[in-house]
Amino acid sequence: MPFLDHLEELRWRLLWSLLAVVVGFGAGLAVVHYLNVTAFLLSPVHELFGEDRRLIYLAPTDAFFVFLKVSLTLGVVLASPIVVYHVWSFLSPALEKHEKRAIVPALYLGLVLFAAGVAMAYFVALPITLRFLMGFMSELMEPSWTGPAYIGFVVNLLLAFGVVFQLPVVIMILSALGLVTPSFLREKRRYAIVAITVLACALSPGDVISVSLLMMVPLALLYEFSIVLSTVMWRRRKERTEGVPEASPPPEDAVAASDPYTHGDPACAGDPAPADAPVRTGDPDDPPPDPEPANPDDARDAPTD
Repeated sequence: MPFLDHLEELRWRLLWSLLAVVVGFGAGLAVVHYLNVTAFLLSPVHELFGEDRRLIYLAPTDAFFVFLKVSLTLGVVLASPIVVYHVWSFLSPALEKHEKRAIVPALYLGLVLFAAGVAMAYFVALPITLRFLMGFMSELMEPSWTGPAYIGFVVNLLLAFGVVFQLPVVIMILSALGLVTPSFLREKRRYAIVAITVLACALSPGDVISVSLLMMVPLALLYEFSIVLSTVMWRRRKERTEGVPEASPPPEDAVAASDPYTHGDPACAGDPAPADAPVRTGDPDDPPPDPEPANPDDARDAPTD
């Protein structure tokens, strides 16, 4: 399409994505209100301090904005499949058929991994993190958490784990496009382990055993799973490449027809004209010109009509 048509399509894709987020935000308001999602996020606090413990807020609008923030986050998550669909619809015409077949399953895998990351963050990482933070310098300070700060911390932690668990999806897409190879991932495994350790400490601070076993191990397994997916993608690329037949040499008739000295005559194929042969121009029915004598003296002695 022309450039302006691409811009027009992009504009409509953005508008539909924005509309999906608005509709998701409305659905998030209903879900948070009727299903009491905020109480679900506060349950780890009740497990630590008891059922009677309530968080505080310092401004009159804090509780209202907490409600809006949770609803908007849930709305974006609900609208993300539609947003991904429009992004895919805009970019897919530029991809080849085998690349589309590889990327579509990766998108479905991303939804499953995102849900797994959120579940692990809520049931495993969040309790460990809260216990560590609550016990840190407890002899000097008493914890009295505010609702906006706690909800923001929990939401960011859940989203961070959901995004980190998309590592196999990213590797799978890059391998399908030919940008990442399994050998490259194996060579960079040591650097990946160091990055995973730093990331695990940043996402869930705690004691060494908890960080090593509960955070590093799942992320390391995801990296190894990414190598397996990359290997599968490159095997498919190799099979597809080997399945393409090699170009056969052209037949002799085609070579003869393409020879500029034969003019399509197979009998003269392979016998180029000598360098001193006269060049015929004009009407092909005209008689050929007389050959020029090699010696100028012979030209004076030649009889004339």
